[in-house]
Amino acid sequence: SSASPRPCPSSSRGRRVAAGWRVLNAGSVIGTSCRLAKEPRMEQAATALSEADIERSSMAEEDPNGNEHGAGARSSTVPRWGPQHAGARELAQLYSPGKRLQEWVCVILCVCLVTINFFFLMLHFSMDHFFKLIIAIFAGIVTADFASGLVHWGADTWGSVDIPVIGKAFIRPFREHHIDPTAITRHDFIETNGDNCMFTVMPLAHMTYKFITNSPEAVYEAYAWDSYVFCLGIFVTMTNQIHKWSHTYFGLPRWVTMLQDFHIILPRKHHRIHHVAPHETYFCITTGWLNYLLEKIGFWRQFEYLITNLTGHKPRTDDMNWAHKME
Repeated sequence: SSASPRPCPSSSRGRRVAAGWRVLNAGSVIGTSCRLAKEPRMEQAATALSEADIERSSMAEEDPNGNEHGAGARSSTVPRWGPQHAGARELAQLYSPGKRLQEWVCVILCVCLVTINFFFLMLHFSMDHFFKLIIAIFAGIVTADFASGLVHWGADTWGSVDIPVIGKAFIRPFREHHIDPTAITRHDFIETNGDNCMFTVMPLAHMTYKFITNSPEAVYEAYAWDSYVFCLGIFVTMTNQIHKWSHTYFGLPRWVTMLQDFHIILPRKHHRIHHVAPHETYFCITTGWLNYLLEKIGFWRQFEYLITNLTGHKPRTDDMNWAHKME
């Protein structure tokens, strides 16, 4: 993601996102999003760009932090994004041995429980469940996508790294990600997936308990529901790995890029829309299927309006503080 521009106050967010989608597909043009949002039609906005505009404002895929082509390369006063950013360096140092241990424990437990539950699901499979199974799988994927958006929106928008326990453990990675978006590509499997595994351990453990203690008749009756929970657990567990792939521009297996190209999992160009300042839309990062719908109905915007009115807190305050940290 390139250095983030200031939002355009004179245009609505919905029109800016719509224009941004066309622009990003044309070349990830970040710096011109405010001007384009004023155009009456997306097609007019896209065709208004010259090749020089695209070259000057776009984020080169070989430079995903925008340090060679972005605003940080053209100005000494704009923070340069990436691992050399002052805020990114400080946040990376907050990753602790205790956090690492928690991630290891959660990954091991999750892998064991997934294996056990998959065995039981195969053991009790019947063709009687086939059509319900298809529905359960689809519902599990959609639910996981919405859950990823809800958690992503909450951690991006509210809270602070200074909150005891959860701040450094769980909010810190979200702050780091906006100022060093490709840090996630340098994380190993444990750091990438540990927190997501933590969320799925209890539901998967409960499923294992039911398979062991319930009668065959009860297992048969609950098979569709258990398949839904299992699929939900799998895609929640995989969400941050899928997110990592959406920031990885080189060396991905062919099967991963095919899944991205067919939008079965989160595509890279689709996720770039979230990384346009002020990071206020397209929060769903499992498949991204729900992003357009939720933006269209103003789902996140209405939630933010409600919370601000109830608490007085402004969204993304802590996120912006870290982004503007210079030393």
